[in-house]
Formats: sequence, structure tokens, C-alpha cells
Amino acid sequence: MADGDNKSANMLAQETAQLEEQLQGWGEVILAGDRVVRWEKPWFPGALMAATTVLFLLIYYLDPSVLTGLSCAVMLLCLADYLVPTLAPRVFGSNKWTTEQQQRFHEICGNLVKTQRRIVGWWKRLCALKEEKPKMYFASVISSLLVVAWIGQQVHNLFLTYLIVNFLLLLPGLNQHGVITKYASMAKREINKLLKQKEKKNE
Repeated sequence: MADGDNKSANMLAQETAQLEEQLQGWGEVILAGDRVVRWEKPWFPGALMAATTVLFLLIYYLDPSVLTGLSCAVMLLCLADYLVPTLAPRVFGSNKWTTEQQQRFHEICGNLVKTQRRIVGWWKRLCALKEEKPKMYFASVISSLLVVAWIGQQVHNLFLTYLIVNFLLLLPGLNQHGVITKYASMAKREINKLLKQKEKKNE
């Protein structure tokens, strides 16, 4: 068991080191983005919401086709991949890279690797469910897709995407400041109260 844990830890460290090497040119930008999404300053959430709102209003105003939108998105990614590693050291100053920043960059890369592993693990469990319990797999997948399709039919695609993007951008800050934990605990307490009341009625 210990050997398995050590092997898993070594693989995690190796994957994290590889990711750090791949993202080294983006280090300053990633750290700046990390400070924003974790709400180090109280006005960061408002700035995030304002930026995404302006972006989606621009998309709504221009109303590009799917092919045009994908082409522009990929073009911007290619430009960023080329320009950011070159310009970031000049903008942020590579001589300002401290041990604390390096440690935070290492933590971010480690969290990204862990998130990737979780996604792969969920996919493997879904595949295992398909093999072991095909009826349950079929029922759960079809019902989930029907719910998603119904939501997509009720809500405008662009507005739904806007809500999802805002939620994902605000999620690290909500988690960092304990908002999710707070409301999850409140919901758990309310559910427990309802269950206890139901048990008393049954008695």
C-alpha cells in the first residue's frame, strides 16, 4: 500500500514538474490571473464580471457565425501562445520572480494536474459503470442529457454560456473565501432539519 502511495506521489511530482516546464513562459501571467480569481483585492470580482460582460456583449453585438467564432478564438490563442512568453518578462520583470512566487506557481501546476486526474478518474468510472451496469449507465446518461437539452431550450445559448463562464471564473474566489463551504453547510443543516421533522411525523 505504501509503495503504491509513493509511486502515485512520484508520478504526481513528475507530471507537475513537466507542466511547470511547459508553462514556464506563462508563469507571470498565471500568477497574475491567480491573484485575480482568488480575489486578493475586493474589487477583483466586479472586474471579472465587468470583463466577461463586455466580452459577451461584444459577441452578442457582432453575432458571428460558429465557424467565425471558432476561427477568431483559435487565432487569439495562437497569438497569445506566441506573444505572452516573449512579452511577459518585459511587462512583469523576470528579475522579480521570488521563492514565494515559484512556490505558488508550483501549487497551481499541482492543482491543475490533480484536476486533470480527477476528470480522467470520472471518465474511467463512467466507462466502468457502462461495462458493469449498462442499464443504470443508459438511464443516467439519457436523463442527464435530457435535462441539459431542456435547459438549453429554455435559456439562450449565449446567456447560458455567460453564466457558466462567470461561475467558473468566480469559483476559485468563492472557494478561497469560504462562501461555498458556508452555504453548503447551511443547506446541509436545513436538509437534516427536514429529515428529522419527517422522522418525527412518521413516529
